Amino acid sequence: MKSFKFKQFEIQQSSGVFRVGTDGVLLGALANIDSAKNVLEVGTGTGLISLMLAQRNLKANFLGIDINAEADNLTRLNFENSPFNSRLQNILADFKSFETDRTFDVIVSNPPYFEENPSGKDIIARQTIELNFQQLISKSSKLLSENGIFSVIIPFEAGEGFVEIAKHNQLYLKRKINIYGIENSKIKRLVLEFSPIEKDLNESDFVIEKSPRKYSDQYLELTKEFHVFKG
Repeated sequence: MKSFKFKQFEIQQSSGVFRVGTDGVLLGALANIDSAKNVLEVGTGTGLISLMLAQRNLKANFLGIDINAEADNLTRLNFENSPFNSRLQNILADFKSFETDRTFDVIVSNPPYFEENPSGKDIIARQTIELNFQQLISKSSKLLSENGIFSVIIPFEAGEGFVEIAKHNQLYLKRKINIYGIENSKIKRLVLEFSPIEKDLNESDFVIEKSPRKYSDQYLELTKEFHVFKG
């Protein structure tokens, strides 16, 4: 399968692992990473999000985890071939049973969000078979540092329930970005950030396309240090 080239790194892809997509790019570009020293990504896939975050924060160390052996191998390859390889590590493990003495300043995930269904496409990456929202949130709450940030991108329809589960696990919504696929359309995705400390909510809107297949100025500005746009 054809690789995906960014300005500072390249993503090798395979048919058995969820490919580079807009959701991952958005989370990699929008997640609050500025002051983090230790970052955990849950469900690395190709390693895209961690690579984008490593480009944005040149001091942080990254640990990725994935239950899919093919994804783990692909992430390792992409990490090793990147200019940030000394700060990137990936392990093959089930996040639900993952144990560590470390805490993390940022935990980031583009999690599975479809309920179990007959589709055979990207089952682990897309369907909540191996990891559901409750499991993701509960485990993340235990691994966050005192002032840590838990950051995800999920469908708009799942937002209210996700926030409630987080609250039950003492994680409080501090930042919400409403993602519109195209200008004047319905909200498609949410980037949500949570903290163990209750804070005022910062809410904003983000538009991907101003018209079909025409990126918005907002998206072009956000991703200009990553995407190689053809003139």
